[in-house]
Amino acid sequence: MTRALILVDIQNDFMPGGALAVPDGFAVVPVANALLPTFDLVVASQDWHPAGHGSFASSHEGKAPGEMGELAGMPQVMWPDHCVQETEGAAFVESLDLSRAPKGVEVFQKGTDPRIDSYSAFFDNGHRKDTGLGDWLKAREVRQVVIVGVATDYCVKFTALDAAELGFDVVLLEDGCRGVNLQPDDSEKAKDEMRAAGVTVTTSDT
Repeated sequence: MTRALILVDIQNDFMPGGALAVPDGFAVVPVANALLPTFDLVVASQDWHPAGHGSFASSHEGKAPGEMGELAGMPQVMWPDHCVQETEGAAFVESLDLSRAPKGVEVFQKGTDPRIDSYSAFFDNGHRKDTGLGDWLKAREVRQVVIVGVATDYCVKFTALDAAELGFDVVLLEDGCRGVNLQPDDSEKAKDEMRAAGVTVTTSDT
């Protein structure tokens, strides 16, 4: 079975000290580094927002990060400004050693449209635009995708759900993921939701 590794948003702004820090986010890096040499096909998604993106609380008068609002006709969490194009915050974490991938890493950028947010590496949140990742994988006859990265309860979850909907066999390595957890049990709920969609939730040592 042809398989691919998907690294979701392992970027500076999502790490401790970043603009939208995921608690214990750096813990995903050694897991990703250990996996990289074992996959011929490796994809990395990169949150890549224009300045003033509509998901930023700063773009909405009176809104604070973490509050709910609306964007493109859908409920939207208001986030701090993060992963702005060409900034250090949008760069991949330096300790993520992409050179370990035997045949290189294909990068798919998302969140580029200021009018709609994009959690999934495959589509924006309204499934109105496609990043091209699904077609790229299918052109290489990929049957299984293995997912690590951040955040379990947002971009990882929606990437996994979209991959399952597109017909891929999806494996989530929970030791290689960390969540935002705006509510304490958000990551566990996300894993339950993924399991219900047919995603295998396991660990890298299996």
